[in-house]
Amino acid sequence: MDEFAPYAAHSMPTAQRPLLGLTVLVVEDSRFACDAMRLLCLRSGARIRRADCLASARRHLQIYRPSVVIIDMGLPDGSGAELIEELTKAQPHNGVVLATSGDLFAEDEAIAAGADGFLAKPLDSLGSFQQAILSRLPHDQRPSMPRVVPEEAITPDPVAYRDDLCHAADTLQTNHQSQVINYVAKFLSGIAMSAKDTPLHMAAQAVAKAHNEGARSEAVVARLSEMVQARLAQEPVI
Repeated sequence: MDEFAPYAAHSMPTAQRPLLGLTVLVVEDSRFACDAMRLLCLRSGARIRRADCLASARRHLQIYRPSVVIIDMGLPDGSGAELIEELTKAQPHNGVVLATSGDLFAEDEAIAAGADGFLAKPLDSLGSFQQAILSRLPHDQRPSMPRVVPEEAITPDPVAYRDDLCHAADTLQTNHQSQVINYVAKFLSGIAMSAKDTPLHMAAQAVAKAHNEGARSEAVVARLSEMVQARLAQEPVI
């Protein structure tokens, strides 16, 4: 008998933890979205590593080879499509590459760049998350036994949402460049959608729309900034 067999068994996928033995690299600038991903991986048995921008992800990938890479399409130093294209063209191939965004129009761009699939935000369904990864794994890496698709929904830490709001507030106050404002608007739109904060989501969408149309945006940016500050003034729910 192989003396390491008992230890190897612990890294094999099971019906309850179908992603056991996998490492997932999440390239995501939102702490709130990343906490959702952490919970999804934890419930599924996968290890998680995080990079918050393209540069950090590239440094990580020079050292580690994750089983799955999940890339947000809107990152502070560029589009996630850049990294997707790099990974899917690399030899040897870098495992499963999935894109994620709160903007459904980003799906076409992600698939065109070579992504194996697309995860629409908010990411809160454990069953959908597991299926998105399992359906794209080689057959020898999938659980061999039948499994029940969980109906569980996860709830990220509200403190992480507050951290994201602080980041957005600081950026809105210190950097007024058009491209930066557009990034913050999309960032806030995504996290607000995940947090089911519809008023903030709509305000962020208004800023992004004004940017895309080349319209004056001072008023809508000021409104967005006020809404962020108002939320930060509230007592955090812990």
